[in-house]
Amino acid sequence: MNVRRWSVVLGAALPALLGLGIMLGAASAEPAAVVTGIVVDDEGPVGGAVVRQQATTIQTMSGPDGTFELGGLEEEVTITVSAWKETYYCAKVEGVVPPADGITLTLHHYQTNDNPDYEWMPPIGEHGVESCAHCKPGVTEIWLENAHANAGTNPRFFSLYNGTDLTGTTIITPGYVLDFPGTTGNCATCHAPGAGLDAPFSTDMNQLEGADVFGVHCDFCHKVAYVYLNPATDLPYSNAPGAISMDVRRPFPETERYQLFFGTFDDDNVPEEDTYLPLIEESAFCAPCHQFSMWGTPIYESYREWLESPYRAMGVECQDCHMPSDMEMTNVAPGKGGVERDPATIHAHLQLGAADEDFLQNTVSMTVRARQAGSLVEIKVAITNTRAGHHVPTDFPGCHMILTVAASDGEGRPLARTGGPTVPDWGGRQAGLPGKAFAKVLRDVATGEAPVVSYWKPTILVSDNRIAAMEGDVSRYTFALPEGCGDVTVRADLRFRRAFQAVMDERGWGTADIVMEEREVTVGVCGAWVVYLPLVWR
Repeated sequence: MNVRRWSVVLGAALPALLGLGIMLGAASAEPAAVVTGIVVDDEGPVGGAVVRQQATTIQTMSGPDGTFELGGLEEEVTITVSAWKETYYCAKVEGVVPPADGITLTLHHYQTNDNPDYEWMPPIGEHGVESCAHCKPGVTEIWLENAHANAGTNPRFFSLYNGTDLTGTTIITPGYVLDFPGTTGNCATCHAPGAGLDAPFSTDMNQLEGADVFGVHCDFCHKVAYVYLNPATDLPYSNAPGAISMDVRRPFPETERYQLFFGTFDDDNVPEEDTYLPLIEESAFCAPCHQFSMWGTPIYESYREWLESPYRAMGVECQDCHMPSDMEMTNVAPGKGGVERDPATIHAHLQLGAADEDFLQNTVSMTVRARQAGSLVEIKVAITNTRAGHHVPTDFPGCHMILTVAASDGEGRPLARTGGPTVPDWGGRQAGLPGKAFAKVLRDVATGEAPVVSYWKPTILVSDNRIAAMEGDVSRYTFALPEGCGDVTVRADLRFRRAFQAVMDERGWGTADIVMEEREVTVGVCGAWVVYLPLVWR
């Protein structure tokens, strides 16, 4: 049969084949019940609203005339139908039994202004005090363990702010209130934004009260409606740190709906006070407190680092890594109107960071390769930032990583380094060892001291060799061969340190290093000949 004739036969058979496919498809069809209705507000129909079967991916959009048709539903299974559009509270109709017609979803605008007299709701409360934990105990319990919840009590922060050690004893060392007596600084705009919102340059961090003691608390974050970024740079304005760059909507008690919470669900309204804010799932939401300069020197830069990274192009946001689902929670407000959801859709409030050992140990990868080269052992160590969407380490300029490399003979005796970098003299107990450190190093303009963490004073950037997202660092070392033949063991360790050792010792921080990566390889050596080469040398 030639090609043309085969085409004719296929053409004649196609309708029959399609009919068979339709019949087969009908036998295994997905649920096909439909709910129709209209979305309105107080002025009439609302087009472009997301209409959804609550807690599912079944959704549609209302047309220009506000009408909608929500299909793919199971017949006679009672559901809740929701609607949302930007600038509105979520709306819902419960008890809908598909198929159904004439459903009306009524949207209400939330406020466009802010009430400075509002009293922040505390995360937790006693003796019947209304709190976040009252409705969302699981989420709040998780949040209480993270750094944001402790931003108003963090002893290391107050050690720097007040110029003290961890016991509160003043020491002769930099501290904001020692260096600028009679002022409070703008620290509260990020560390206690609920207080810093109304008094950005006059909030004393030592005098926090109420919910603000919890630092970056739930009620503040869930009332941020917008973040102001410079359209020319996509960065916050340099003179507007933290809360100053945020449009916050604290509600008024005389309004029909007193409360207002922005969140990640476009189908929630418990009880008629919630709405969806796409921004809260975007990196820009984090920008005001994770991108700022002091005296013209960039200090915290993780947002800019993310902007310039491949992660932005891939659509990976800060929250994807720092607030992943814990895959166990299925209801954020059990017994308080919450509904069962796919746990993957619930952002756990872990807000993972530098204090989490597992998180750090999944940030970078390290390979170690060794070979004999004449009378030396040559070693190459490659470190790659494989999982962080910003530099490692990032933000606080005291944080750094220290790589140490060592080689020993078959009896465990150390070999002498003959070439390669060494850890700088500020590397604490590792100073002078074969290896290197990765840090942003600042110098105090007045004293010339470096490295420093007192960035509230004028500083200049001396160096910055931190590893950018999806980039790497390679360092090479040589050690003298032992006598005779045998094995040489090479070990490399990469550790994270919260602050420069001198700073921690002076202030009594005592924060232990976290080992991020460790590798060990063995190479057989003998005179000028390679006996065993475990890895290809490149």
